[in-house]
Amino acid sequence: MIRVTSFTSQLKIFHTRNELLELDRAVNEFLESRGVRQLISVSDAVTTGSGGEAIGVIRVIAYEDPGNA
Repeated sequence: MIRVTSFTSQLKIFHTRNELLELDRAVNEFLESRGVRQLISVSDAVTTGSGGEAIGVIRVIAYEDPGNA
């Protein structure tokens, strides 16, 4: 069975690199904890504030659920 999950991270000025590393870590831990072996898609979208500044990122992953393979 194919499943889709999303993760979000707020972006703060001068902290973006660390926040993206933390987002990567969270996604990797999620995949490892569920034994996911087949990652189908990864997509990132940036959210913006009223002034057009980047304020967050949404990462969506599609994967094959190993429990239903």
